[in-house]
Amino acid sequence: MRKLKGAMTALITPFKNGKIDEEKYARLIQRQVDNMIDVVVPVGTTGESATLTHDEHKRCIEIAVEVCKGTETRVMAGAGSNSTHEAIDLALFAQNAGADAILSVSPYYNKPTQEGIYQHYKAIANSVDIPVLLYNVPGRTSVDIQPQTIFRLFDEVENIYGVKEASGSIERCVELLAKRPELYVISGDDAINYPIIANGGMGCISVTANLLPDKIATLIHAGIAGQFDTSKMVNDELFEINKILFIESNPIPIKAAMYIAGLLDNLEYRLPLVPPSKENMKKIEKILEKYEVVK
Repeated sequence: MRKLKGAMTALITPFKNGKIDEEKYARLIQRQVDNMIDVVVPVGTTGESATLTHDEHKRCIEIAVEVCKGTETRVMAGAGSNSTHEAIDLALFAQNAGADAILSVSPYYNKPTQEGIYQHYKAIANSVDIPVLLYNVPGRTSVDIQPQTIFRLFDEVENIYGVKEASGSIERCVELLAKRPELYVISGDDAINYPIIANGGMGCISVTANLLPDKIATLIHAGIAGQFDTSKMVNDELFEINKILFIESNPIPIKAAMYIAGLLDNLEYRLPLVPPSKENMKKIEKILEKYEVVK
């Protein structure tokens, strides 16, 4: 089982006239490949998966696999749902399409117990052979995968190898690695990528990497190699852009920043997401003046 790690990008999904812009999507993924990104992650939170149809969701996975075929960049497909049978369907599709692993968000809205979370993930992981990364983002799901549940899944389910931790808590990351050093803890919060790596984390799934993949790759690769001065320097350099990219709900600011930088031809979201306010758009424009975006 190849455990995916390193610099990973939570891909945005570009739209054109209400539909996925497949040509642009492929070009954006190729840009990630060209800029040292280890893994692309289609159709996660940043990919607006909550408003895609299942057919659209699956097509995004197919495109990512097609673009990355024959390269060093791997594909970790978003395959989560608040319905276990739907999550299994997406996981099986991702495996059959050629994805190297899946990222599965905790089941949102229905607020299961920790036992329900355990059974949910066990069923998903047992349905596929590829690695499974848990995704803990309680600010969005209203469900926190507690450390004991993570340890139980890691200990008892062979292909569950780690967790994308997006609670924003460094203490949580310290606890996870103190009690299970072999667990892969992946940063889900760009602002604290360096602290998580310095504590033994094995990578990040980054929003900022859509815009600055070269910087995120340098930060993560240096940190994993023990070059902590370099890793911290880049993390500090990215502080302002990391902060502004969450001035409104993700992925509103990152798509706006990519549009301003010329990486997107049009600024389009799926309702209920809408473009940022004029005031916040100006703030994003001002911060972008401080960074060089490689096309």
